[in-house]
Amino acid sequence: VQLQASGGGLVQPGGSLRLSCAASGFIFSINDMAWYRQAPGKQRELVAGITSGGIPNYTESVKGRFTISRDNAKKTVALQMNSLKPEDTAVYYCQSNRLGRVYWGQGTLVTVSS
Repeated sequence: VQLQASGGGLVQPGGSLRLSCAASGFIFSINDMAWYRQAPGKQRELVAGITSGGIPNYTESVKGRFTISRDNAKKTVALQMNSLKPEDTAVYYCQSNRLGRVYWGQGTLVTVSS
């Protein structure tokens, strides 16, 4: 199983980034997928998830700014992040979950700073 996250970087407040996670080694379409993040000195938290059926959910702090999507044919899950704030700075991780069997990607760093 591999989850390869990409798309992180440095962006100014108010800017946008698009994260992508490429999956391999498992049946992507039947797995729920999610993005988590971990800021320095803080616990890892759920940012957004999307079920195998395509139903999204978001943590309150990103609602209206972030959009999660999946492409089962390409085996990818994306996180479009708009109106970024300094408090969005964190390492972002991709996760797959099928009936409690969880896999994590390696993380990609997002830094929001002027």
